[in-house]
Amino acid sequence: MKTPKTLQVSCVQLSWAKSLEKNLERTRYYIRQAAEEGSRVVLFPEVSLTGYYFPDIIKLAPGAVKDAIAQTRRAAEEAGVWVIVGTLRKTSDRFLNLAHVISPSGTIIHEYAKVHLAGRDERKYCRGGNKLSLFEIDGIPCTLAICRDGRHPEVYRLPAMLGAMVLFHPSCSSDEVEAVVWKRLSGRAQQPAGPTTRIFHCVANSVGQSPDGKQTSSGQSFIRNPEGLPLAEAGFYQEEMITAVLDLEQADRRY
Repeated sequence: MKTPKTLQVSCVQLSWAKSLEKNLERTRYYIRQAAEEGSRVVLFPEVSLTGYYFPDIIKLAPGAVKDAIAQTRRAAEEAGVWVIVGTLRKTSDRFLNLAHVISPSGTIIHEYAKVHLAGRDERKYCRGGNKLSLFEIDGIPCTLAICRDGRHPEVYRLPAMLGAMVLFHPSCSSDEVEAVVWKRLSGRAQQPAGPTTRIFHCVANSVGQSPDGKQTSSGQSFIRNPEGLPLAEAGFYQEEMITAVLDLEQADRRY
């Protein structure tokens, strides 16, 4: 198959502390919306299916999570698009924070486990991954980083040196003091990867409050070109989807 010259991507902002059932419903909805807008890829936030509120996550039955992934795979196949969603997977040694890359045929072709853990609950209940990400979408080399991974350039710069042209970056960055300084003073959900790697950077961040009202997440999802300039940006607090066309010739990796 000939590698395309462009790639249309949609990034979705979802609430981070809703139920598995609600998250699945919104995931299926936005997959259909992205397909209707002509997108080839739809990216969801970090642990978008299971959510990130650990008092609820630790009670989830593994079978229910597997079923939600299966339904998401069917939705990707029905829509004919690539879908990147996240879950927390229970293992014999704590949880893994995973991003799943689902093809338009409904097959999971790649999984990446978050390497750099963040927050008290995540460090308590999860273990970090030990591999970097490199995979292809329609012949286009791509890579993944999850939330705090983005603060460690080697996570995406090494894959870029191996040919990656697009960084997909699901996130659930919270508005605790340190994270607020990181996001608000920099003016974005994550620091753009483009200036150091000359690749596209697609971030899907979360929004909303935890049930106990102690934490919030304030969006600012974006799609940026290899210069670090915005192609699309989302707001702070609302659930929404942003979309942009990537001109892949710009991803020349002249770093």
